[in-house]
Amino acid sequence: MIGKQIRLERIKNRQSGRTVIIPMDHGTTVGPIPGLEDMKKTVEMIVQGGANAIILHKGIVEAGHRGAGQDVGLIVHLSGSTSMGPDPDAKVPVCTVEEALKMGADAVSIHVNLAAQTEPDMLRHFGEVSGACRTWGMPLVAMMYTRGEKVDNPFDVTFVKHAARVGAELGADIVKCVYTGSAETFRQVVEGCPVPVVIAGGEKMETDQEILDMVAGSLAAGGKGVSIGRNTFQHDRPDRMVAAISKMVHQDASVDDALKFLTSG
Repeated sequence: MIGKQIRLERIKNRQSGRTVIIPMDHGTTVGPIPGLEDMKKTVEMIVQGGANAIILHKGIVEAGHRGAGQDVGLIVHLSGSTSMGPDPDAKVPVCTVEEALKMGADAVSIHVNLAAQTEPDMLRHFGEVSGACRTWGMPLVAMMYTRGEKVDNPFDVTFVKHAARVGAELGADIVKCVYTGSAETFRQVVEGCPVPVVIAGGEKMETDQEILDMVAGSLAAGGKGVSIGRNTFQHDRPDRMVAAISKMVHQDASVDDALKFLTSG
């Protein structure tokens, strides 16, 4: 499994053992939202901020390729759906591990919505991708959410820790899930998941303080980093926000220090 280990080291910080991942796969789901119109420009700002990796769909890899500057890990997303579809929570396969390898990917990611009507199909795809990743030595990031009639609160720790555990059980190397609102509850998620857990950023937040408080809480609970999209690439200064988060993730900077850094630029 040395190939997988080498690739994992390309999407995280070797000193801290943590990672700052910036997902930019939203164009398939909701179109070219603010921050994702000019992918080359956005990717450049994210990389300047010190992100360890970015997540893109296969058709955007070339558009986001810079050809110069600091390197960044490439994670190719394998799942897709659109907000216009009959069931936006029904993620389907749109790329393969082999395609991602040909594009030079350092890892792949999938999206699974537990409790959705098509949960069995998504779990089946998860198993197939996990098997291919083991064959090729490709790291797998599993975005695990709970969205369906049986889920009244997708941030409830009972649901979140179950989702994270499913990610680990089916072979993910990194699990991405929502933050449960406090370090105390999120610690249950981390303790119940034997692979590294990173938090999703969710909808665009009102203040920088909210974002950084969430990052701090997840790290205090034992989280291994973040996978935050809109709250970074839609920020007024994406490079500064990514850098502020990176200082917290990799250097254990406080929320106050990160805020001071943001406002000093």
